[in-house]
Amino acid sequence: MQYKENSAFSYQAGELFVEDVPVKEIAAIVGTPVLIYSKTFFKQQYSAFTSAFAAISPRVFYASKANFNTAVIRTFVEAGSGVDVNSAGELYRALQAGAKPRNIVFAGVGKTDAEITYGLEQEVFLFKSESREEVAAINRLAHDAGKTANVALRVNPDVDPKTHPYISTSLANNKFGISFDEAKGILTCGEFSNIRFTGLDMHLGSQITTTAPYIEAVKKLAVLLFELREAGVHLTHLDLGGGFGVSYQPGEPEFDFSELPGQLAEILLPLNVTVFFEPGRFLTANGGILLTKVLYTKANGNKKFAIVDAGMTDLMRPVLYNAYHHIQPVSCQSGAEFEYDIVGPVCESSDFFAKSRLLPELGKDTLLAVCSTGAYTDVMGSNYNARLRPPEILVEGSNFKTIRRREKLEDLLRLEV
Repeated sequence: MQYKENSAFSYQAGELFVEDVPVKEIAAIVGTPVLIYSKTFFKQQYSAFTSAFAAISPRVFYASKANFNTAVIRTFVEAGSGVDVNSAGELYRALQAGAKPRNIVFAGVGKTDAEITYGLEQEVFLFKSESREEVAAINRLAHDAGKTANVALRVNPDVDPKTHPYISTSLANNKFGISFDEAKGILTCGEFSNIRFTGLDMHLGSQITTTAPYIEAVKKLAVLLFELREAGVHLTHLDLGGGFGVSYQPGEPEFDFSELPGQLAEILLPLNVTVFFEPGRFLTANGGILLTKVLYTKANGNKKFAIVDAGMTDLMRPVLYNAYHHIQPVSCQSGAEFEYDIVGPVCESSDFFAKSRLLPELGKDTLLAVCSTGAYTDVMGSNYNARLRPPEILVEGSNFKTIRRREKLEDLLRLEV
């Protein structure tokens, strides 16, 4: 079979290592299932991203919804990143991780009054708003607090990003953003005395693999920016979001940054605005694995099953998007391969990680690495079936530490009264 490797996860003498630590060693100490992250990989990806766009000197805000463990957020804050948050909970996590309010942008399509008030109290850098009614709510709450809030409008450029419909956010039939005409109406009406409008935002979606959607959308935003200037509205930034595709299968390429930065520079530099980006998955996805072990194997007719101790409560993406995650033994094996469904213990037929996947013969206690789980894994986790959430481990060099312990049975009841 093909084995997926990168700078963080590689096979040495037939055994999978994360940086300089054998994965088996982590399993022996903390058990399975467990999420394992490479801190060095996170830092390398951030450096690669900022270097790629150096010509336009963007401000980068890590999209914490990809992985909001405070140790992960802190890794990017220490590297120089701001933080993009989508809820009061993510804002709280960012602050606890050491992010300064002036480096936090508060996004989200439906912020409550309590969340807006919390953002105002913490003096976040700006709110991204996606409806006229929310702009009015921010204005009202800012007035009540005696403050002026920075607000950027998220517009919908109606560009097809050619990705999965559940992670596409820039078409007119998506819930995200507002039309250009509505944005112009909000920005020119003069009704919001406690708001300082600062910019235009967009986000095309996730797992975008070509430059064309970005160029098409940015050209549209540039036209809108000039129209607003002619109307007397002078904005200071354009936020281009994130969504850059990563590899989930061996040999699958990452997003190619060889052309996009130069093409964007031609459009953006004459506009004299600050450019924002909010990468998430690109920074973390391939810096993590979900380590699980085989509990049992069985066959129903010709169908082989490997039942593992992780489940859909630990990784939702396969059932949610039919997403592919490469699965490979921690110890390299040669010989015959068999088709397995890799399934979990949850009482749902949708509890699977892979179907009809070719793998070496599996047996009880075989350790398997589910790859590319540094993003949208634990953040989507749950306690369905009253299952315990797995620990998270952060590795740097030859050292690793637990950045969240495994849940215990008593944790399941700690909020009940």
